[in-house]
Amino acid sequence: MTSPSSSAPLPTSVPVSDEPIDAPIDAPFDAPFDAPFDAPFDAPFDAPFDAPIDAPADTRRSGVRPVGVPPAGGRPVSGDRAITEGRAAAGRRDVVVGVLAVQGDVREHIATIESLGGRAVTVRRPAELAAVDGLIIPGGESTTIDKLTRTFGLAAPLRELILGGLPVYGSCAGMIMLSDVIADPASDRSGNPQQTFGGLDMVVRRNAFGRQRESFETDLDFAELAATGAAAAGDPVRAVFIRAPWVEKVGDGVEVLAQVPAAGTPRAAPRDDVGDSADGGGSSDGSSDGSSGGSSGGSSDGSGGATDGAGADLEPVARIVAVRSGNLLATSFHPEVTGERRVHELFIRMIRGEA
Repeated sequence: MTSPSSSAPLPTSVPVSDEPIDAPIDAPFDAPFDAPFDAPFDAPFDAPFDAPIDAPADTRRSGVRPVGVPPAGGRPVSGDRAITEGRAAAGRRDVVVGVLAVQGDVREHIATIESLGGRAVTVRRPAELAAVDGLIIPGGESTTIDKLTRTFGLAAPLRELILGGLPVYGSCAGMIMLSDVIADPASDRSGNPQQTFGGLDMVVRRNAFGRQRESFETDLDFAELAATGAAAAGDPVRAVFIRAPWVEKVGDGVEVLAQVPAAGTPRAAPRDDVGDSADGGGSSDGSSDGSSGGSSGGSSDGSGGATDGAGADLEPVARIVAVRSGNLLATSFHPEVTGERRVHELFIRMIRGEA
C-alpha cells in the first residue's frame, strides 16, 4: 500500500483534466463556471453541433430514484428491446464502445478499449448513441460534462438509455454523472444545481480526497476482475486519484468493488480546503461547502462523510471508490492513465453479457 505522502509522482505525460498537473493549485480553468448551467457553451469542437439545448426543469435530479424506474409521470423506455438485442449481437462480434467526447480524457479510454480488441468511437451527438453497445463517461469536470451534454441534446437520451439498460462505465467525473445524488453539488449563480444522468443508487462527494496536491496513487483490491495480459485476476489495481470523488452511501442494489482502506486514506480536511473546481467539478460561485443543495446522506456501510467542516478531527475510514449495479460500472480513479486494462476488460465482458 502506498500512502498519499509517500507515493511516487503522478504521470504528467497524459492529460487528465483541462488544468496541467504542474499548474498552481488555485489556477483558474478555462471553462466559464460563472455561466448558468443552461447557457450555451461555446467550446470549440472539430465537428459542428446543431442539436437544440435540452435542459427542461423536470430533468433536474432531487433525491434517489430506484435504478430502472422511470421518473414520476415518465413514459416507458422505448429502447429496452433494442438494447437487449444489441447486447446479444455484441456477444457475437467485436463490441463497439462509445466514449462521451464532450470533455475529459477521451483518448486514453479509446486507446485502452482498442488495446483489448474492441472498437472505440467518440460520441458527441444523440444520433451517435445508436451505434454503440456501451458507453464510457471519462474523467474531466462533472459541471462541464453536465452543461455540454444538455447543450448538445445528449442528456435526455442518455438518461433514457441508462434506464433502458445500456452498459455505461464512468471514471472519476463519470462516476459523479452516474450517481443519483451528489452530496455537494455545484450550482450556478441563479442557484440551479448541477445535474447528473443518474442510474446508480448512491451518494457521491466531489473532490473528496482533496486538492491537486493531495492527488495520490495506491494499490487496491478490486473484485470481479479477470486476468488480462501480464496482470493476474487477483493482482492489485494501481489506482490514480486526481481530485477524485468518493462514494458516501450506496443502495441495496449497488455492489462495492473496491475501497481505499483507512490506512491509505488521508485525514479529512475542512471543507474550505478541498474546494477545487476540477475533475469532480467545482461550484461556479467558488463555494464548496455542500450548501448548494442535494442530499448529503450519511452512510450505512462504514464509508460515511467526514468532510463536514469538523473533518480534520476525524480518524480516516475506508472509502468506496469502485461500484457496480447491473449494467453500470463506476470508479473514482483513472485506470486508463496507468496501463491498467482489467477494469475496461470487465466493462467489455459486461457489454457481452459475460460478467
